[in-house]
Amino acid sequence: MNIGEAAAASGVSAKMIRYYEETGLIPPAGRTASGYRTYGPKEVQILRFVRRARDLGFPMEKVADLLALWRDRSRASADVKELAEAQVAALELRILEMQAMKASLEHLVHSCAGDARPDCPILDDLGGRPARAVPARSRYS
Repeated sequence: MNIGEAAAASGVSAKMIRYYEETGLIPPAGRTASGYRTYGPKEVQILRFVRRARDLGFPMEKVADLLALWRDRSRASADVKELAEAQVAALELRILEMQAMKASLEHLVHSCAGDARPDCPILDDLGGRPARAVPARSRYS
């Protein structure tokens, strides 16, 4: 199959397939006489493996480690589990960081009057100035 068909079958874009080949994550594709890339079921399976690992948040270097372990039939499952546990810890850290970002942004949103005035604590904060709450406009203002 050609690169477009391999992309459709694996869920990995043709651009990413080329990138994975360029970086050495996956082996170079076979070529036709006219130079077009060709892929078989084995290559599509590798691409699906990479896609699933990336979907789980593994960075590229860890995907390479997982691919090496996948290919090594004499591997110890403890090595695979160690990589997965490290990824769980990394995801937990990212979740905490994202929760802190969400809390900060919620505070800024709450501090913004959201009316026609130009004062905006959200932009003040992004610009490096401490955010200050904008008092709500009374009906007499």
